[in-house]
Amino acid sequence: MGRIYLSVIIPVYNEEENILPLYRELRAVLGRINKTHEIIFVDDGSTDNTRTILTNLMDTVIGIKTISFIRHLGKSAALDAGFKAAKGEVIVTMDGDLQDDPNEIPRLLSKINKGFDLVVGWKQHRQDPFTKKIPSKIFNTLIQYMTGVQIHDSNCCLKAYKKKVVKDLEIYGDMHRYIPSLAHWMGYTVTEIKVNHRPRKHGKSKYGTLRLFNGVFDLLTVRFLMSFINQPLHLFGWFGLLSLLAGAFTGLYTTYLKYILHTSIGDRPLLIITILLILMGIQFISIGLLGELIIQRKRQ
Repeated sequence: MGRIYLSVIIPVYNEEENILPLYRELRAVLGRINKTHEIIFVDDGSTDNTRTILTNLMDTVIGIKTISFIRHLGKSAALDAGFKAAKGEVIVTMDGDLQDDPNEIPRLLSKINKGFDLVVGWKQHRQDPFTKKIPSKIFNTLIQYMTGVQIHDSNCCLKAYKKKVVKDLEIYGDMHRYIPSLAHWMGYTVTEIKVNHRPRKHGKSKYGTLRLFNGVFDLLTVRFLMSFINQPLHLFGWFGLLSLLAGAFTGLYTTYLKYILHTSIGDRPLLIITILLILMGIQFISIGLLGELIIQRKRQ
């Protein structure tokens, strides 16, 4: 096919009724764009006829690739596999449930052509039940607060990336929810556009309550990476300083007991606690300094 301009990556899980309608819509949109392209479906361990439909589609249509997982690994793993397989200069990701509108792709590409590295879709009028919309609203607000990246719908799969962005991303767990934050932290330019969102016609949502709790832990991971991965001493140093101050305070108190009140301190737990606090403080600061040395070595 020669040089490919656009790669469209679609992770799917039990979407047998949506694949062919989605492909037909995509074919019409990509035909209007008139750029070399490929479509990559990533089957995330489907248990219905999704894999069979994808295999038949790949055998009959040029420019379609499929990646199939033996078991369900999650959206981050599916996107990561798609990113590694993509050959396009621009990569677009979208869900396979027909709720993301392929007609938004030209608008995403227009923003990319204006110089942005990542364009995120914002489902302002989301066609989902309140059981999904309310937690999503809360979670996106929390992401904005903790990362400082003002994207309204960080988890929207409808995104456009320059190739260099996806090659730098390493996503796992549920980290796909924080791609805009991770890209911004790496120095890439990130923006968003309002996109059309459609109600689900076929199949069931894969949303679960457990994902909300897992997402909180991943958000803490992202916050940690953004704040301390290049400055480990700023994290461990604070723990070390607090431990040393606490050790100094208890040390002064034991000294007061020993030399002012003439009280025996050899059998007091406070003496052992003082020694432990001081040693812990030294260890925390040493770990932070070692982290700084490792980072400096990697930069050289």
